[in-house]
Amino acid sequence: MSLCSLTPQVLLTKTDDRVCYPLAYEEKPLKYLSMPSEKDTLMTRAITILTENFSDWETALINSTGRGYYGFDTRFATSGGTQVTSSGGMIVTPHLAIEAIQLDELDLLIICGGTVWQTDQAPNITDLVIAAHERNIILAGICDGTRVLAQSGVLDNLRHTSNSAENLSKLNYGGAAYYQDAPYAVADKRVITAPGTAPVSFMAEILYTLGIGDENLKAYLAMHAAEHRRPAWILGTSVVGVRLKR
Repeated sequence: MSLCSLTPQVLLTKTDDRVCYPLAYEEKPLKYLSMPSEKDTLMTRAITILTENFSDWETALINSTGRGYYGFDTRFATSGGTQVTSSGGMIVTPHLAIEAIQLDELDLLIICGGTVWQTDQAPNITDLVIAAHERNIILAGICDGTRVLAQSGVLDNLRHTSNSAENLSKLNYGGAAYYQDAPYAVADKRVITAPGTAPVSFMAEILYTLGIGDENLKAYLAMHAAEHRRPAWILGTSVVGVRLKR
């Protein structure tokens, strides 16, 4: 068994060529965490809907963690199956067209945010979202992906969040009373919503909704939370306390 390191504070055990699993932190005794067995997880079939100029960081964690740690079948869909470019310049050729999505082959439908959702160029996926919700398929929208859920009426009677209350109230949807002003993801009745700044809790709430909440996930979340424990007064300084040039 070999060890690899992501940061000075985190030790990982490498169990195969693809995945490193968290072991321990400076504050805790060294402890090996096991990789989930095939008996522990069934393959989750997930499709993420992408648009031109989609916000690439928002759904990267859930897809990478799901596929790499838990054996998800992750696929990506766009309108017409066309190639799209993310806000960061990443070019993506999707697996299929939105129009070709088969709901009987789906467990999780994710709607990635992006500027297109506030324009006339946004694909109309209202019927798809409603049908998925009626089939009890897990729905997850982040950033402006939450607008799609609101427009579809899915959020009318569920606790939810978004980038802001105003982001959804402009749509005159029926769920304003259920809006949660939270900087993290909110899950209610197999629907997960999140502001675009919360990809970590978005990932976590999706996995928890799927019934995945093992020690590996807890450690992985702690890894992401660690950087936010840095005192605000040293932000913008180097490790030796010298102010960085802007």
